[in-house]
Amino acid sequence: MPRFLAVYTMQPDAVARFRRLPKAEQDAIDARGLQQWTEWQNRNAAAIVDAGGMVGRTTRVTKDGIAPATNQFCGYLIVEAESAEAAARLFANHPHFSVFPGDGVDIMPFVTEPPK
Repeated sequence: MPRFLAVYTMQPDAVARFRRLPKAEQDAIDARGLQQWTEWQNRNAAAIVDAGGMVGRTTRVTKDGIAPATNQFCGYLIVEAESAEAAARLFANHPHFSVFPGDGVDIMPFVTEPPK
């Protein structure tokens, strides 16, 4: 079955706005979001090949050297599905953007042999 990389995206300013919320409000969002995220993972366990993880600050390497960088990527996982559309449907109303301040999940097919 085809495998797809699912990349969680979030605007850097959305993270900053979330971090400016009162701690109690952040904690309440985290509690609700993590519960819903776990429920989502349990419902979709058969399609999840690699649970991936969330990622931190970016360091970019170019021909000019190594430097801090900013992008929208904040996490990833790998899923199996019949098509990109089927993979995308797994993420409809995902807590990443329905509870947390994420803005989307990008779904990309592997064009080379994906990790096993």
